[in-house]
Amino acid sequence: MGADNFRATLAADQELGAGNVLPRLAAHGADMDLPRVTFDVDVDDIPAWTPLSLATLTTRVAARAAWFAARGVGRRDPVAVYVTSAPDVFLNFLALTWLGAIPALMNGNMPIELAAEFVRRLRGVGVVLDADHAALRAHDLGTPVLGDAAQTGAGDPAQAPPHHRHHPEDPVVITHSSGTTRVPAAIVHSHHGLFAAIRAVRLTESRPSGEVRELSALPAAHAAGVITLNQALCNGYQLLCLSAQGGPFARSAETILDAIERWRPTGVFGFAVTWSELARVDLSTRDLSSVRNWFNTGDCAHESHVRRLVAVGSHPTWTPDGPVDVPGSKFVDMLGSTEMGHGAFRITHRLGSDRYDRCVGKPYPFARVALLDVTTGAEVPDGQVGHVGLKSPTLAIGYWNDSVTTWRTRLDGWYLTGDLMYRDPAGDYHHVDRASDAVDLGDGTWLYTALSEERILKHCPDVRDCTVVAAAGEDGATVTEVLLLLADDADDTLDRTDGVRTALGPAVAATLRRVVTVPDDGVVMGPTGKVRKFLMRQRLLAGAGAP
Repeated sequence: MGADNFRATLAADQELGAGNVLPRLAAHGADMDLPRVTFDVDVDDIPAWTPLSLATLTTRVAARAAWFAARGVGRRDPVAVYVTSAPDVFLNFLALTWLGAIPALMNGNMPIELAAEFVRRLRGVGVVLDADHAALRAHDLGTPVLGDAAQTGAGDPAQAPPHHRHHPEDPVVITHSSGTTRVPAAIVHSHHGLFAAIRAVRLTESRPSGEVRELSALPAAHAAGVITLNQALCNGYQLLCLSAQGGPFARSAETILDAIERWRPTGVFGFAVTWSELARVDLSTRDLSSVRNWFNTGDCAHESHVRRLVAVGSHPTWTPDGPVDVPGSKFVDMLGSTEMGHGAFRITHRLGSDRYDRCVGKPYPFARVALLDVTTGAEVPDGQVGHVGLKSPTLAIGYWNDSVTTWRTRLDGWYLTGDLMYRDPAGDYHHVDRASDAVDLGDGTWLYTALSEERILKHCPDVRDCTVVAAAGEDGATVTEVLLLLADDADDTLDRTDGVRTALGPAVAATLRRVVTVPDDGVVMGPTGKVRKFLMRQRLLAGAGAP
């Protein structure tokens, strides 16, 4: 069976979903011996950087399924997984779904105290840790520590029970929102929901020509990490999953670039902070010629970062003499959130692109979008900013043990994503801010922090990244502070306040209290930038300086 016919067969398989990719691939006759997934750390007795076939993956997952089953874990049992490495996340996720259990994947950077409260609220049957997170054992979790992640691969694969048969609406995994500043929201995804975009788009769009090798710099414990794994397996692509961390949250530019040069991927997946990290480096000094596509999800990527990326790499084009590679890569921006289950919007940038200004393109065919006035529930006209309402088969089921929050995010059947956008006359959507970050300045004027950040980066080319926060000052008037992270070759003695004021425009500039420039090691970097903004706002409200 050809690759496209095989993918069409998978797309039509209504038993296939996020919780049973391995057994369904085997059932449809996938080649079990071809290299599929590579990790940058050891897996059981398999050295790092060794490609694992479907057969090897299935054996290592079966061993873990047997290990969990021997400890009484079974159908519908929530199990927290609090680890660092990508294989410890993915192999335990696959093993727990094998049993019909519900893995709760935790960001390994979540502080111990918050992690303990997250586990208590989960009310699960146990937790798996690694050596990096052994301190969690000292806390009252309300559930036992089942063991160390290093032990889970010691089970006997032959003793694994039959794979659980999932119903489309079965809860298949719990992921979470940012878990570095507060106890995160636990978000529940269904078997079909977390697979819906793969079925509707990834298995039906044209397969790229030649070998496809993808590198994921996404956090493995994020919903996007799980989706990337499953779509690579189903499409027959090779996937490298990075575990190595650079700094407290983001994988360092050097780690990612070294992996690209070593592994030669055709595509690279990351969050907005990934591209901010790469913007620190003169990319022309690195060999990125293999990269055809950069894939962004989570927050909308900044124009200044995108332009750096599309200037390197290559992509195929068709000529009368056949396909040839030409300089310049493509950047695919897919705005989405954990709750959305997949990016709902898509836009592709390349050399010469001019659709920026936080344009996120048009919705995917599977997503219905409305821009709403949340006071009346009515849709706003083109050109007017509204709250994004979404109806999509990818949507998460809700929040685990928190039906109040689940229903507060619904309005007239729409899921409110928390984003503010407007639609232009061409039908493209533009993201201006998160609703929680926007500030009403009165007289119909709003301060949009994300849009302000975009304008600063465009106006100040030696600023690598920035954060804008606004809050009410002591007299009740809005005050704004701006934190700047500079390019490595920028002059850190310059006062950039006038440049920032010009970028912000008169209305927002009138609220500016100060501009702070900090070194890279002087500020917390969150996986999507929201962590940094949260901490800055807390300091601003407390009257303290920027972090």
